[in-house]
Amino acid sequence: MLRARRPRLVPWLAICLPAAALIGCDGDPSRETEAAAAEPTPVKLVAVTQEPMSRTTTQPATVHPYYQAEIRARVSGYVEELKADIGDVVEADAPLAVIDTPQLQKQRAVSEARIVRLEAEEAQAAAGVELAAAGVRSAEAQREETASQVSGAKAMLAAAEAEFERTRELVERQSIERRVLDEVRERRDAAAAGRDAAQSAVASAEAAVAVARANRAVAEADARAAAAATLVARRQLEELEALLEFATLRAPFAGVVTERTVDPGDLVREGNEVGAGRPLFTVIRTDPVRVRVPVPEADAALVDRGDEMTLTFPSFPAAEPLTTTVTRRSGSLDPSTRTMLVEAEVPNPDGRLLPGMFGQATIVLSAEVAAGMLPARAVRYGEDGGAFVYVVGDDATVSVVPVTTGADDGNAIEVLSGVTPGQRVVDAHLTRFVDGDRVAPLPD
Repeated sequence: MLRARRPRLVPWLAICLPAAALIGCDGDPSRETEAAAAEPTPVKLVAVTQEPMSRTTTQPATVHPYYQAEIRARVSGYVEELKADIGDVVEADAPLAVIDTPQLQKQRAVSEARIVRLEAEEAQAAAGVELAAAGVRSAEAQREETASQVSGAKAMLAAAEAEFERTRELVERQSIERRVLDEVRERRDAAAAGRDAAQSAVASAEAAVAVARANRAVAEADARAAAAATLVARRQLEELEALLEFATLRAPFAGVVTERTVDPGDLVREGNEVGAGRPLFTVIRTDPVRVRVPVPEADAALVDRGDEMTLTFPSFPAAEPLTTTVTRRSGSLDPSTRTMLVEAEVPNPDGRLLPGMFGQATIVLSAEVAAGMLPARAVRYGEDGGAFVYVVGDDATVSVVPVTTGADDGNAIEVLSGVTPGQRVVDAHLTRFVDGDRVAPLPD
């Protein structure tokens, strides 16, 4: 418990005041002390109250662009023309610079010529397919013709067989000479040979049809290969066209050009950075802007989306604070600073908020019932920095009670421990009291 030495409040020049006549003016210190002990000190009391209090945290805030893009080259060449400069307001997809790429132009011409040749080969392959199909049709017609010849040969053989049988019967009856039978036999054998020859021709025609069909399949495969080669060449041309599109540097979104590091005639290389790693252009979007606030670990868990945020900036008059809400929170602490990033989106149609601008953000964390509230003037602090209050009991005696303080809004202080709601403490007073001192409470 804190104790303080009671100071001498009565100077020697005031000893002989009329009020001091009761104790005499002979300068006796012991009589003065006894008189002071007999007189309670008039004080005004305040009670510890329990009331809702909005907890806030005030932290530094920095303005950032809503979007920021660094424009770099995807092709090699010389800067042919600048379309934008620092401070220019550009629309989305607006050209910023044009890079001359003669090598890519030549590659495109070669690719276009290759496509023409491949298209001709594709047409030739298609003609080959037609030719092979015609060969198949011819072979099939030949097969049909030979099949009909087989039927005729079989008919002739059947007639020759019948004639041979009649002739043989006549010879056996000796109606005709035997030499006639020999002639008929020769004709029969010739018809049988003709039949066999026709059947062989049918087999040959079948083989010719199979060959023709195989040739057609090969021609169709060649046509597909030619079409695929043409398609590959077209895709390669499209790739070159896409690279040529990169020869014109464009703004990815509507914004302001804040940096330019190239001039006409400068050589830029694909993937290379110009000016010690700096981009060719930097484009930012400034409406709206992002205001980022690092919230300490003690308050980070209490910040939620939608919490009210008040922003002040040294560049603006103090009477013009900006009120917004928390848009997003990172949800984790930065290990190096033990803070959580909190962000708010602020409309900036007039462009007053510049990226990089520094200010302060006050975030309303929550509204909660405090353990006890006292006027700030009723809380004292000792030489060691500890807070204490003078609690006055029902018998009007003083007790020096250490307390733990919480939130402080400048007018009232939250008291977390040491006193309870309803207890009375000494309000602002110059006297240093000690335990057991008596006071005379003044009426409210």
